[in-house]
Amino acid sequence: MARKKRVNELGLSKSDYAGASTTLCAGCGHNAIIGQMIAACFEENIPPEKLVKFSGIGCSSKAPTYMLKRSFGFNGLHGRMPSLATGALLADMSLIGIGMSGDGDTASIGMGQFKHIMRRNVPLVYVVANNGVYGLTKGQLSATAEEGLALKRQGQNKYMPIDIVWEALVGRASFVARGFSGDPKQLKTLFKAALHHRGTAVIDVISPCVTFNNMDDSHHSYAWGKIHEVALHELSFVPPGKSIKVKYEKGETAEVTLHDGSQIILKKLGRDYDPNNRGAALQLLEEANKKNELVTGLIYINPKQISIFDIEYLPPSPLNRVPDEELRPSRDSLDKVNAMMF
Repeated sequence: MARKKRVNELGLSKSDYAGASTTLCAGCGHNAIIGQMIAACFEENIPPEKLVKFSGIGCSSKAPTYMLKRSFGFNGLHGRMPSLATGALLADMSLIGIGMSGDGDTASIGMGQFKHIMRRNVPLVYVVANNGVYGLTKGQLSATAEEGLALKRQGQNKYMPIDIVWEALVGRASFVARGFSGDPKQLKTLFKAALHHRGTAVIDVISPCVTFNNMDDSHHSYAWGKIHEVALHELSFVPPGKSIKVKYEKGETAEVTLHDGSQIILKKLGRDYDPNNRGAALQLLEEANKKNELVTGLIYINPKQISIFDIEYLPPSPLNRVPDEELRPSRDSLDKVNAMMF
């Protein structure tokens, strides 16, 4: 007897959220990111047609092809994904945006756009698949590669790295997290929370490149990540409308309520840490860097920070569905404008 497919509340199976077969290298961390995003959307019962994907250029930006085949998508120019996302999401605020980027696409050519989408707090799940190397162009050092890293064909990196999480905090993103593709459970929970956040949710995912940056002492390798990962907390996510059951003792958890009523429940692991405190988040990163630790989890969140949707005057109906008769000025109004010119 054939095994019955598991379906969600929409009657959809996980395969309905899949995409084309991946052409990424076997073992690539990006495949794990794709898998957990598919799982998060499936488990959160989000209609695929309500999701829209954006990407730039690079191995990471190929990822939208391999997930959410029933969703809208746009693959744009190198570093320009945030502009595409901003325009599309302003045109239809009912959509949930997922932006797939990489350390080159964001931390080099796209740094300016990265800063401005955070400044505007555009509601977007902004995933940076960070492997410290340009895999698509055969293994050059990227801007996030650690100082002193030596690659086979590119020599030794002489420059200090750009820290995506640090940049997101300084840029005042309203949701800042770091994940590790070798920790799928945590990654899926971060994705679930980000999908419900009304603002720019930056998730820096350390995603090892098994072809060009596969040395065990590299800060973007599986081996280094497994040894040095320090999770801030155990993460649970409770969607809106479901009963909340927490078994932990009072004082051991922190709860963050998002705008739609969903909640992120953080069980503290060995340290007293408040993800609502941006200053504490910056201090945490500074201390972790000195200790050579890979801190993962929800590092900062401000669910009350206003988004671009709150700032701009937008009609209740999506802009891309406003009828022509409402967009065109009337003959009387045109005559008045023309009269003002004389």
